[in-house]
Amino acid sequence: MVAGMSHASQLTAAASAAARAIPPLQTSVYAGDPQHQSNLAAMTQGLAELHKQLRRARDGGGDKANQRHQERGRLLPRDRVAHVLDRGAHFLELCPLAGLDIDGGRPGAGLIGGVGVVAGVECVISANDATLQGGAINAWGVQKTRRLAEISAENNLPFIMMVESAGADLPNQAEIFLPGGRGFRDITQRSAARVPTVCLVFGSSTAGGAYMPGMSDYVVMVKNQAQAYLAGPPLVKMAIGEDVDDEALGGAQMHAEVSGLADYLAEDELDACRLAREIVASIGWVKQGPGPSMPADPPLYDAAELRGIASADVRVPFPAREVIARLVDGSRFQEFKPRFGATLVTGFASICGFPVGILANDGVLWPESAEKGAQFIQLCNQRDIPLIFLHNTTGFMVGEAVERQGIIRAGAKLVNAVSNSTVPAITIQTGASYGAGNYAMCGRAYSPRFLFTWPNHRIAVMGGEQLAGVLDIIKRQSAARRGRAVDEEELGMMKQLIAGKIDHESTAWYATARIWDDGVIDPADTRAVIAIALSAAHSAPVRGTMAMGVFR
Repeated sequence: MVAGMSHASQLTAAASAAARAIPPLQTSVYAGDPQHQSNLAAMTQGLAELHKQLRRARDGGGDKANQRHQERGRLLPRDRVAHVLDRGAHFLELCPLAGLDIDGGRPGAGLIGGVGVVAGVECVISANDATLQGGAINAWGVQKTRRLAEISAENNLPFIMMVESAGADLPNQAEIFLPGGRGFRDITQRSAARVPTVCLVFGSSTAGGAYMPGMSDYVVMVKNQAQAYLAGPPLVKMAIGEDVDDEALGGAQMHAEVSGLADYLAEDELDACRLAREIVASIGWVKQGPGPSMPADPPLYDAAELRGIASADVRVPFPAREVIARLVDGSRFQEFKPRFGATLVTGFASICGFPVGILANDGVLWPESAEKGAQFIQLCNQRDIPLIFLHNTTGFMVGEAVERQGIIRAGAKLVNAVSNSTVPAITIQTGASYGAGNYAMCGRAYSPRFLFTWPNHRIAVMGGEQLAGVLDIIKRQSAARRGRAVDEEELGMMKQLIAGKIDHESTAWYATARIWDDGVIDPADTRAVIAIALSAAHSAPVRGTMAMGVFR
């Protein structure tokens, strides 16, 4: 043993030396290439749209609403989040464009949410945006809250709720009432699992919303500002004829001194943020997963080049290894089965020191690709290594030859392995996500811990042009069976409408509005986003399984 070095340290040093012995991936990217320039131009347009919509989300209710809020002596919701976070710490915002343009909705669904560091502890943080309809909760806000609750529970992250809400958006109560009740259940189930919720009440917390502090483990209420009651003064007057003011009925001081709902009475909003930090610090939270154990050297190549690597046309594949080379530590990648199932690239690497197994599409999925992927997922589970899916596929190969070869059985093995894997999975949808390829590469339905997309991403059963073509064939065959002529004009209009509808519904913006992902990101930020997601996932135990379903 080396003097002064523990056995564990020697193992780490040995692992570091072995990692650095892996040769880095080489690149053939040339920024002046016309195809690269064309891809970059398209991505630049997509990023401009992303930044435009993010600005809308960050503007909340707009300048006038923000000014009114501040004139009442209140911090803007995003400032509240900033004051709770450690100075200089990251905040990975989640689902920032939820509800985008659905029934005229503004991006963000009236709720700010994400993962940030508070008193050295990674936490899920949510904050009602009271500059929008008084923080009233809409249907997409309910769905976003549910997603944040999943992230907290799966990754063992304490939850900080910043509450200022007028309650449910009553005209749309039918879409909110039943699913909204799940949020209260989530709080109590986290508590039972020893994952605490800290609730900061900055303003109104009315009716069902009063159960947010009521169910939380720790409650901080702001003096002369926070209110919590099952029914406000007008409803109390109508229901039982009692005249009562807001403070006597449900003010912060009453709840701190009389009802006991408030555990801490804050003098003002900054004091509430301070108390939240003290509470989190006092919990003594310890990550249950291993920390980074590999050398965290930066990649050899510029991450900004990813903007020109990703194809503008998702029907055109782009080299998976060029993406991997700009994400992993030192651009080192120990490829697994490089000569078999070439359209699915698999291998071991590390990102910011966290060991990972990577599955990246390099074309359509063939039987060999699926077989390889299933085996690789089993190996990562055997070694307790998280999985990174770099998802860009038009699906599985079709045709007589591959059906005879067993494409269904092979694909089922991969989907089975994805379904039953228990190590954390993080999915980045970098291009196409069509058909069962979405399932095989750990799409939303397969519960990755985190899932992000690039602006060029497209998701659907199939492309609009292909679907219109399929319908064309079906209509012609149906007409032929009945001995009728095809109405070419009607069929042409139908195909055009269908293709347009599918193309609209397959965009990254349509998907992210419906929380099919956790956010659209700049490709250049992918490594940082994955690193934060990995760190959050390691707050929970990282354990694989060898218990898979029956492989046919």
